[in-house]
Amino acid sequence: MSLPASVCQSNSEAEHSNLAGSKARAEEQVENTNVDNNGVMPAKKESDSKDDAPYCSLSERRKISVMLTASFSGIISPISASIYYPALPSLAKDMHVSISLINLTIMTYLILQGISPSFTGSFSDVYGRRLAYALCFIIYIGANIGLALQSDYAALMVLRCVQAAGSSGTIAIGSAVVADVSTRAERGKYIAYATMGTTLGPALGPVIGGLLDHFLDWRWIFWFLVVLGGFNFALILVTCPETCRAVVGNGSIPPAKWNRPLWAILRESLRPQSHKVEMKIYHETLEKSRTRPNPLTSVRIALEKEGGLILMYGALLYAGYMIILSTLTSQLESEYRFNSIQVGLCYLPLGTGSLTSRWSAGPLLDWNFKREAKRQNLSIVKNRQQDIWDFDIEKARLTITMPFVYAACVLLLAYGWVMKFQAPLAVPLVLLFFSGHLTTGAFSTLSTLIVDIHRQSAATAVAANNLFRCLLAAGATAFATPLIDRIGIGWTTTFIVGVWVVFSAFLWMVYLWGHTWREELHVKRSEGDGSIPA
Repeated sequence: MSLPASVCQSNSEAEHSNLAGSKARAEEQVENTNVDNNGVMPAKKESDSKDDAPYCSLSERRKISVMLTASFSGIISPISASIYYPALPSLAKDMHVSISLINLTIMTYLILQGISPSFTGSFSDVYGRRLAYALCFIIYIGANIGLALQSDYAALMVLRCVQAAGSSGTIAIGSAVVADVSTRAERGKYIAYATMGTTLGPALGPVIGGLLDHFLDWRWIFWFLVVLGGFNFALILVTCPETCRAVVGNGSIPPAKWNRPLWAILRESLRPQSHKVEMKIYHETLEKSRTRPNPLTSVRIALEKEGGLILMYGALLYAGYMIILSTLTSQLESEYRFNSIQVGLCYLPLGTGSLTSRWSAGPLLDWNFKREAKRQNLSIVKNRQQDIWDFDIEKARLTITMPFVYAACVLLLAYGWVMKFQAPLAVPLVLLFFSGHLTTGAFSTLSTLIVDIHRQSAATAVAANNLFRCLLAAGATAFATPLIDRIGIGWTTTFIVGVWVVFSAFLWMVYLWGHTWREELHVKRSEGDGSIPA
């Protein structure tokens, strides 16, 4: 049984092998090392053997490849939501219902999008990422086939829920893959790769949906999603390795044969036994998982002082963002008399702004982590997970989050009032670009923080984040249109910004006291199982 040739070995092991007389093996290990020679291990160690093991056995190129695959798989959830918006008038006409009733399908989609990852994320933390991916795509493809064939409003409502149940889990699994292969110190730079799919979805979805609805029919939107889901499913089966640390540790422990990508099985069958390279297996990196999935774990995270405040504020941000996103179609049609193609194109600035935030928020997160680590005397070692027991990671992350939040408030407020007074189209589109950039940057930093403090159950932490933000967004989109009809888009955005500013006190509470709360929680848990998580 062979493993990828890109396994990262540590300098300490290379020296050990050299002393033992295995000079050739030592040279190979030193050549493949990912450890910074000037790095110093943190003072606190679980065991020498575990500290010597690299955090991830994949090469840098392979890590990026895995993240891009997971990211592209995650595109199906946001694109399934946004591709739908330009076709809302056509659906309402064909189903003989009002726009308000069609908007309820957005609400039910968001509800299931919030609930489902609690099951999927918990399942993937126990049984692995690949099996969870397979279940998600099977459900998703089946739902889209049904949506393309149905002609009834009730069927549309139910199948959109099933579609959401299948698609939403991919985001939680993708974020967990990032946590599996990257340390906290380098996680920011991987945001651009890991979340590229989730930000391309809102940018491309409305354009594709508008074109398909205008030139073909709204049914072709769902046939397109069948093809996209099938391609992603094949990509996972063929190329993506198992990364769950409860199954493969740092990637050096071989999974069961059925749980390997098809290209790896084919490579093993074609490679002669004599040419197979045996690589070091680090059994000590295998992490203990729950014996069975428990979706209620997501709810437990919300009951923590720190976790609850982060989740609640992230949900408020997302709910306000979804009000703007879900009502943009009707605003453009009523204020500018646009058709479905023009509406779809007007979503591009918002989606592009979301995409570009990864190249501002990500580097800033890594830069500030290193700055705070230096200030708090934490040594950073490449390809080693840092022990944050004594490190105030809350300040490292929220120092970046809060400027993004307050700047987004200013621009969103401006967007609402220029739409109110029908300014030239370029003005609201530019404001949408920067609003999307800043709001998504704030989402990213908060999501990174919730994973940082729940690393051993990353998929469950992301699922908890998804649960609260989608449930709150579902309620927000339900009353968004009536609210705008009553008070106008200007006062609606003023209300959203007011909520964001007032409840930003939650972020300040985490900034000031989050580290203390986390220490108290770790001590409490250590009294229960005798260990303190890193």
